[in-house]
Amino acid sequence: MALTRPAVFLGCAGTMLLGVLADMHQGHGQQYPSKPIRMLTAEAGSGADLMARLVAQGLTASFGKQVLVDNRGAASGAVAAEILVHAAPDGYTLLFYGPSVWLLPLMRDNVPFDPLRDFAPVTLPMTQPGMLVVHPAVAVKSVEELIALAKAQPGVLNYSSGGIGSAQHLAAELFKSMAGVSVVRIGYGGAGSALNSVIAGQVQMMFPGVPLGMPQVKAGRLRALAVTSAEPTALAPGLPTLAASGLPGYESVLMLGMFAAAKTSPQLLLRLQQEVAKVLALPAVKDKLAAAGAEGVAYTPAQFAAVLKNDVAKWSKVIKEAGIRDQ
Repeated sequence: MALTRPAVFLGCAGTMLLGVLADMHQGHGQQYPSKPIRMLTAEAGSGADLMARLVAQGLTASFGKQVLVDNRGAASGAVAAEILVHAAPDGYTLLFYGPSVWLLPLMRDNVPFDPLRDFAPVTLPMTQPGMLVVHPAVAVKSVEELIALAKAQPGVLNYSSGGIGSAQHLAAELFKSMAGVSVVRIGYGGAGSALNSVIAGQVQMMFPGVPLGMPQVKAGRLRALAVTSAEPTALAPGLPTLAASGLPGYESVLMLGMFAAAKTSPQLLLRLQQEVAKVLALPAVKDKLAAAGAEGVAYTPAQFAAVLKNDVAKWSKVIKEAGIRDQ
């Protein structure tokens, strides 16, 4: 009889231990993935789509299971986000999107998700700096001169951008706010059309991504004044930052984030982040990122969560002041 209770205790403890080990086994990814992974992203051919496919290809090779890119409509990311919100927290449904998806609740009413609550940040795989360009006919050679011109002629200068809440739109509104100038937005359906309007001299300035703007600068069709990143970038050699050109603290870069469903285990999130980091470290991938004007960062889940929180707080102020609404 003396062995009965210890035997029962060991049986219960053994069952509990097996459960813990099973969770750890799954959490550390030793059994993950056992089936294809779905990666939701923007429309085919978009920047997010191209980067998602680059990461998906690398993860497929690493995991030995297919990572399928699923293009889900509008640039805002609302459709893709709702799918993730209702997905199981098992790492088999991922979201790969830019800031439009986590800033959407700041610009639209009745959004059925809260990115800070309903998404589990996996990693910030990459960023893409923008640049401030003007038409060559605009008589300025620096950010300081542009600000002086805009202050001397309030409401006269125009800037072009893609859709409401796009990277170019927000970068320009941050510039206006920090510089204290009045510049009028001329909206277009996409960044390409917006850039063409500056090249044609119909609009005076724009904040395109470096890969979109740099070829036109090199061709002499546009004049570059600065980059929007916090530090100078090798993607636009020789250009100063806006922060060092009279707007201390200015930073506006396009970020692409990867998310899992809320309540996904921390172990699984970290495993995914580590695998993405390995993909981004491959020389061939680095070359493709550079060609696309992007820089790999692969932040940890905790780092990305902090960036996400700060980004929402930062742009909330800008969006409110500018009255930006995406209906």
